[in-house]
Amino acid sequence: MPTARRPARGPTVRRNRDADWNAWPVDAYLAENYRRMHPCDIGVIHHHSAFYRTSAPGSVARSLELGAGPNLYPLMLAAGTARRIDALEPGSAGRDYLRRQLEHGPEDSWQPFYALCRALDPTLPATLPEALARVRVVAGGAGDLPDGAYDTASMNFVAESVTEDFGEFTSLCEAFVHAVRPGGRLVASFMERMPSYRIGGGPVWPACPVDETALRAVFAPRTTGLRISRLAKDRTLPEYGDTGVLLLTAERPAP
Repeated sequence: MPTARRPARGPTVRRNRDADWNAWPVDAYLAENYRRMHPCDIGVIHHHSAFYRTSAPGSVARSLELGAGPNLYPLMLAAGTARRIDALEPGSAGRDYLRRQLEHGPEDSWQPFYALCRALDPTLPATLPEALARVRVVAGGAGDLPDGAYDTASMNFVAESVTEDFGEFTSLCEAFVHAVRPGGRLVASFMERMPSYRIGGGPVWPACPVDETALRAVFAPRTTGLRISRLAKDRTLPEYGDTGVLLLTAERPAP
């Protein structure tokens, strides 16, 4: 998930188009967040695994990971139910990393994540490469999504981590909801109250601090069965400015 240190904020509100996502610092991002498993990762995996276990193995024709980035564990989790997983990623750096993992095999650092995923859901494929064989890397962002194309959709640390504009955050979440068919299911995680942030010593990336009240304001009018829970701030990570992680499940209303 994006790391955050509080930079000085100017008067200009930065939006998604103002950041160069092709230059996303993949190596630094992984080093700060995913080279080992943190308590917040364990919490997200437990939450998302419970969501996927309510569907029969292989029962989902198409699943979406919106803004996949270089994080592999959401893709692992979807492999128990989905026959095809589209990893939609706007940045070339993130896409290049994903393609390397698929074509040359995942890095060893991902194996403990998959061991936990499979311990929670034994219907997952026996090996991580088998699970990732269901993934297709797709160039694009939320604005490229066709309405209702997916049965399930997942989004992790994305909408709140790409814009300082709450209106744009809302639009991104709405596109996420409309990516699934009516009756389709949604699972997501958000950094709680995270300000715009840096990764390593790089540039400031835009973020929109959100809390449970903000998520309910966005998702309650657009979904049914909305459930939001919270993970405490992960003290094993550096001080990023967030106050925890918010976890969401919901469905797109049927007509």
